[in-house]
Amino acid sequence: MKKSVKILWLTVLGGLGLFLIILLLINFRIIGNMPSMEELENPRAALASEVLADDGTVMGKYYQVDRSNVEYNDISKNVINALIATEDERFYSHSGIDARSTMAIPFYLLVGKKRGSSTITQQLALNLQADNGAGMRASNPIKRAFQKLTEWVIAVKLERNFTKEEIITLYLNTVAFGDNVYGIENGARTFFSKDPSRLSVEEAATLVGMLKGVTLYNPRRNPYEALKRRNTVLDQMVKNNYLTAAEGEKTKSLPIVLRYNKIDHNKGLAPYFREVLRGELKTWCANHKKADGSNYNLYRDGLKIYTTINPRMQIYAEEAVMHHLKDLQKVFYQQNDIKSGSVWKKWSAQLDSFVVQTERYQIIKNTPDITDDQIKEEVKKQFNTPTKMKVFSWKSFTDPSVNEIDTVMTPIDSIKYMRAVLQAGFMAMDPINGEVKAWVGGPDFRYFKNDHVYKTRRQVGSTFKPFLYCFALINGISPNTMLPNEPVTIGNWTISRNSEGSVGGTISMAGALAKSLNLVSVYLIKTLNPKAFANFVNSEIKFSTKIEPYPSIALGVSEISLYEMLQAYTMFPGRGMITKPTYITRIEDRYGNILETFASEKREVINETNAYTMVKMMEGVTTSGGTGARLRFRYNLQGEIAGKTGTTNDNTDGWFIGYTPQLLAGAWVGCDNNYLRFSSTAMGQGANTGLPIWAYFYQKVLQDKSLGYDTKTTFPIPASLHDDIFLNYETNVQPGAEVENAGNGTVEDYGGYGDEVIDVKKAEAEADKEAKAREEKEKKEKEKDTKPAGTEPKAQYPPKPKPGGGQ
Repeated sequence: MKKSVKILWLTVLGGLGLFLIILLLINFRIIGNMPSMEELENPRAALASEVLADDGTVMGKYYQVDRSNVEYNDISKNVINALIATEDERFYSHSGIDARSTMAIPFYLLVGKKRGSSTITQQLALNLQADNGAGMRASNPIKRAFQKLTEWVIAVKLERNFTKEEIITLYLNTVAFGDNVYGIENGARTFFSKDPSRLSVEEAATLVGMLKGVTLYNPRRNPYEALKRRNTVLDQMVKNNYLTAAEGEKTKSLPIVLRYNKIDHNKGLAPYFREVLRGELKTWCANHKKADGSNYNLYRDGLKIYTTINPRMQIYAEEAVMHHLKDLQKVFYQQNDIKSGSVWKKWSAQLDSFVVQTERYQIIKNTPDITDDQIKEEVKKQFNTPTKMKVFSWKSFTDPSVNEIDTVMTPIDSIKYMRAVLQAGFMAMDPINGEVKAWVGGPDFRYFKNDHVYKTRRQVGSTFKPFLYCFALINGISPNTMLPNEPVTIGNWTISRNSEGSVGGTISMAGALAKSLNLVSVYLIKTLNPKAFANFVNSEIKFSTKIEPYPSIALGVSEISLYEMLQAYTMFPGRGMITKPTYITRIEDRYGNILETFASEKREVINETNAYTMVKMMEGVTTSGGTGARLRFRYNLQGEIAGKTGTTNDNTDGWFIGYTPQLLAGAWVGCDNNYLRFSSTAMGQGANTGLPIWAYFYQKVLQDKSLGYDTKTTFPIPASLHDDIFLNYETNVQPGAEVENAGNGTVEDYGGYGDEVIDVKKAEAEADKEAKAREEKEKKEKEKDTKPAGTEPKAQYPPKPKPGGGQ
């Protein structure tokens, strides 16, 4: 044998031997990123975790890549046929590597053509490597060679351990469709708003065509290229006998009709709830480990979180908040201090702090070599120059996605405008088992991220008074005991009259709570001792923030979240038991194994008799003469309803917490900055801000008979009582000088540092008078066209859409 031939054979055999050694080293995980056999048998592609409502509806997801798994039988045959015809014609005949395609690569390289040879199984192997942290297709030739060899080994192992149907399913669950959408289920839902089982031939061909290039063949971004690629896929389906020639031509003539519906986590059911839940789940994951010892990952492990949220009740709650705030906002923007911007003259330092927080300011500040004086000049210039922008604006209470407009405003005016948007918090729950049914943290999660159910603490006003009256019952004061409505002095603090001017006379304790009289509340805390009452609240009710023993706590100066207030209120309809709100029922892993179940926590705070007595006293709030009586005469709500209104100093916060035997709910309304508030008590009181949200929601709940709520269910009478309680609302307290006639007997709550008796008819007449005066003033202003050139533009409330802008 010639020496040259011998060298050639040695080179070939040596290369082949080296090739086999490298394959063995990869196979035994000595080199490369070869997954273990266990990892191959249980592929751990990153899966989005899902939040489910009480009926199994998916409310939202947490993910880094948006991926969900489906079973083989849930995938349309059109998808499978299109995939095999286009990506791997001999899929059912090879064992992971297509020898014919692989051997043809050198020929195509010699003639200057590029041809892919990876089978579906090899592509799955690459996808699984990416999911295991090995990264996507390497660009370095040597690294790519090792990656390719690893693909081969994995592909062979996959073929040995999985059926062809399982391999196709795994592959379709891992492929990318761009826009952070992974898996055939999300691809079908995102581009065609369909389950993958319902995809037509042309839709399946479009999605399969995208796999060659998710950007180039994206039907939204490049419809022409996507159409050409789809038709190529259809040709392949004809070639491989999945379609007849006639069917292929007919389908190719069809346009691509998208129903694009990308999941937006600023939208959907209960976005505020889902964001609060995210934080809790991250803590749960940090404290719970998988079988391999690593912690659960909320964004990759495909957890299923089952919650107590009822989808219909959640929709009603969101509608209630939007419906009322939309109307309330119009009145709020027309206030002189808001409309003219005069409120910001007093709070200019706060306005400056908001400017500093903006991205626009940070860009100016981080400009290279800019001086402090130049920053000031540039800020003044940019923030007072009219600019095109989108801002929040109430346009719909059924579709929050349209609640924004295109407009032209100065950035400084946009800050003033957005800060004056009224916020709200609303939560509804079962008072007995603690299940949270609805959660609305604000008006629009896209623009306002602050949750006003759980995260925000505000002064609670007169909604705190029931705890004081409950403490009075515990200390032996009867609800029918007549109490003085006289000036009270505690230390250096004196309260001389109720806010509307009334003073003198006596009233039963039940009547004082119904009318929310401050003089009687302060008398009670003085009699019972502020320290003793604070100790009761701190040791028994147990708010997360300590309640200090100041006399003014009787009037609700403490700052507490809506969530905690509802938890505390459960002791009244809950027969003396405080029940912690619960909103998760169980957490499952991606395979359906239950990882943890959750139940409500209860503890007894007061006895059943006192709880029932408080229920009857608080029913007085919603009857004639009570601060929440408009529930009956304006909203025509029937049945047993108890509750309490509350309004803090200067109408900063408006509250209403109400309950029936079946349902407990509460609403708060105000601005994030407490110096932005209603100037009119008639508009800013809790009975006008929080109560209408509660009423609208409860009306909707009662109308939906499938929910099972009714007006016939009654609060159960404790066995310790032989007869029902009779309450005496007798009073000889005379209305203050500001009230000429209580008219229909309705007393509206002012709360906080004092309650005001409102003549509703008189208040409405004054509101009409103010509206007419505003109209006259605006008319005169329009007649004046003397605005000099260069005058700084004023904010419009609400801002007007720019021509051609908006939706």
